[in-house]
Amino acid sequence: MEKVIEKIRETVIQGNGEEMSQLIRSALEAGMPAGRILSGGLIDAMHVVGRHMKSGEMFIPEVLLSARTMQKGVEMLSPCLSDSEPAQEGVIVIGTVEGDLHDIGKNLVSLMLQGAGFKVIDLGINVMPSAFVEAVRIHKPQVLGMSALLTTTVMKMKETLIALETAGVRDQVKVMAGGAPVTQNLVEDFGADGYGSSAPIAVDLARKFVESPS
Repeated sequence: MEKVIEKIRETVIQGNGEEMSQLIRSALEAGMPAGRILSGGLIDAMHVVGRHMKSGEMFIPEVLLSARTMQKGVEMLSPCLSDSEPAQEGVIVIGTVEGDLHDIGKNLVSLMLQGAGFKVIDLGINVMPSAFVEAVRIHKPQVLGMSALLTTTVMKMKETLIALETAGVRDQVKVMAGGAPVTQNLVEDFGADGYGSSAPIAVDLARKFVESPS
């Protein structure tokens, strides 16, 4: 069984979706628990991918291929997993701020967060501050992630933080921000809790927020 898990892990890292699907199907038919395939195969694989991206051994196109392969595996396993089963790491709401239609970076972060075991509520692009607030109220995430790829939309992050404060939910969630024009100084000026300068760093930051929320 462990050899099958290792093979699934390898196919995710390689981005071989067809072979991974066949392996998962065979593993399920053999009675392997879906949760074991998810944690040992898919999630562990994305941990490796994250490390390789940090070290420069993998680049964004390769990481996206691995992440999409992982997502395909998650979709296969979903019917076999209990709806009541809690997220292994936590819940995150993520979206690209109002006025910005870019989503490649946000999608990569979202996929890698899923691969790390988080339940991700992806609000998509052009997300108004009020929509972020409503999502925090409904889903009660530990972390809220905002992305901006245009200098003209960066200020929407500050508006969102103000909206969270006005709605009385700012202290209920950790906020991290990222994107090409975003900097550590801007994040601090806006009053966010962390700066995700890359997808792997965003995952590490989210994990840190969940493990040490204070």
